[in-house]
Amino acid sequence: MARRRAATVIGAILLGLVAILFAWMGDLAQKIFSQFQAEHRFAPLVLTPLVFAATVAIAHRWAPGARGSGIPQVMAAGQDLELTRSRLLALPTAVTKLLLTTVMLLAGASVGREGPTVQVAASIMVTCHRILRVPISAGVLIAGGAAGVAAAFNTPLAGVVFAIEELAAAFEQKVAVLVMGAVVISGLVSLAVAGDYVYFGTMRETLGVVPVLLVTPVAGIAGGVLGGLFSRTLLAFARSAHPTFLAVRRRPVLLALACGFVVSVVGVVSGGSTWGTGYETTRHMIEGHGTASPWFGPAKFLATAATAVSGAPGGIFAPSLSVGAGLGQLLAYGFPDYPMPAIVLLGMVGYFVGVVRAPLTAVIILMETTASRGMIVPLFLTAIIADGASTLVCKEKLYHGLSKGFARPKHPDDAEPVHS
Repeated sequence: MARRRAATVIGAILLGLVAILFAWMGDLAQKIFSQFQAEHRFAPLVLTPLVFAATVAIAHRWAPGARGSGIPQVMAAGQDLELTRSRLLALPTAVTKLLLTTVMLLAGASVGREGPTVQVAASIMVTCHRILRVPISAGVLIAGGAAGVAAAFNTPLAGVVFAIEELAAAFEQKVAVLVMGAVVISGLVSLAVAGDYVYFGTMRETLGVVPVLLVTPVAGIAGGVLGGLFSRTLLAFARSAHPTFLAVRRRPVLLALACGFVVSVVGVVSGGSTWGTGYETTRHMIEGHGTASPWFGPAKFLATAATAVSGAPGGIFAPSLSVGAGLGQLLAYGFPDYPMPAIVLLGMVGYFVGVVRAPLTAVIILMETTASRGMIVPLFLTAIIADGASTLVCKEKLYHGLSKGFARPKHPDDAEPVHS
């Protein structure tokens, strides 16, 4: 028992520090790319596709487990603990994931660091338990993943909720204590090093009963349908048996090159608003300091879809929230009498739920990252509607579907699954 607690405490401290380092690296990478593309506007048309192709080639050759988001890997290992002995959650894979995601941000890819942080956090937890010779259970992976979300967003409550809603099929009391302990420790480390901050800034606007009844159905349906289309697209490229998709998956580097070109064209045409996570643009909209181009939402959707389809390392949390912000801004034009930041927030939760199908996690993340407690009821209502709308478009949940691509083959003769 003492060794288990020690492994959890040490792992939580380390992953909190790594999450902060990763955040610093990601922010620096985006700043460097922003300065570069401002001076060389058309250079990304060549640079970005080449980086996409090189990154995917490296991942496929040396670290197959580093591809994509990172959350499906943790889910797959949770379903089959033998995978914790493989390279999927090994520290070399985690380090590769961290570095390649940073490289993707250096090239303007529409990726986030939250999904990779979950995988890296789970890898650290597994390593600490193995060093101290503590048996590894699904609870260890759940605790690591939850602490990763909490550290990445500075959202302790969202980390716990994410563990319940996404990572754990059955949530037992002893796992709950493990999760909360890991989240608290990683949160304290983040607080001590990075200070207390609100990820997207403070949003103080609220909506009355009538606006809520008018706007939430629109935001929920629009976000759910678009998010469902995004998920369906990713799952088709990752797992569809259609000859076209099979042919595409046999040429992962060529696919990445093409996807990188799409991202670069969208970035140049949009004036640079779609590069990276979209964090700055989203924060400005949330705080009411300005608006983006009406094309920001659709352009960011295309850039994020192309990046995710490429199979390159990187998460979709932050980019999806940015797409949702763009959607919310478009919806706000139809409701000019209501505060735009509030409608932007509803667009964010609607689209995010449409993609990940985790309504409780989405609401808690947005409530914590925007300090918008006065919007809790509209957020929940939008999330419920979006979840239903997304289900009609894509019945399978995105992360659960993608996790099957990392499962061990049932027979020795089976080909290694491919994940895009």
